[in-house]
Amino acid sequence: MDWVIQYSWVIWLVLILLFITIEMLSLEFTFLMLAIGSSIGLLSGLLGVPWWGQLIIGAAASVLLLLLVRPSLLRALRKGEDPTKSNIDALLGARGLVVQTVSGHGGQVKLANGELWTAMVAVDSPATSLEPGTAVRVLAIDGATAVVAPQERNPS
Repeated sequence: MDWVIQYSWVIWLVLILLFITIEMLSLEFTFLMLAIGSSIGLLSGLLGVPWWGQLIIGAAASVLLLLLVRPSLLRALRKGEDPTKSNIDALLGARGLVVQTVSGHGGQVKLANGELWTAMVAVDSPATSLEPGTAVRVLAIDGATAVVAPQERNPS
C-alpha cells in the first residue's frame, strides 16, 4: 500500500496516456474526458490530497466532464456534417424501373441514379412479380439485392 501512496502520480500518468491512446482510436471524446479527469486527479495528488481523495476527485471530474462537456463537443463536431445521405441510406426510397421481371427470387431494376440492381419483390407487397417498365420504389437493401415494391401512383 505504501507503493501506491508513493507512486500514485505514476499510476495517474499511465492512466492518462492509456486514455489518450484509446481516444485517438475511438474519436468519441469519452476517453478524452476520462484523461482530463485523471489529470485533475493527478493535480489533486500533487497538492497533497490522499490517494482515496485523488480517486474520488478524478472520478467525479470525469463524470462531470462526460455529462456536461462531451455532449456540447459532439454537437460542435457534427455541426458541419454533410446532411446528404450516402451508401445504402441514399438508396432507401429511391425510384426505379423494372428492366427484367422481378419476383420474390430475382430480377433487375434500373434506379433513378442510373445504377442497375438485382431486385426482388418485398414480401408484404401486393404484387408477386413486376413486369419490365413497372415503376418501383426501393424499400430495403438485402446484401446486394434491392427489395422493391410497385410505386404508388399519384391521383393527379
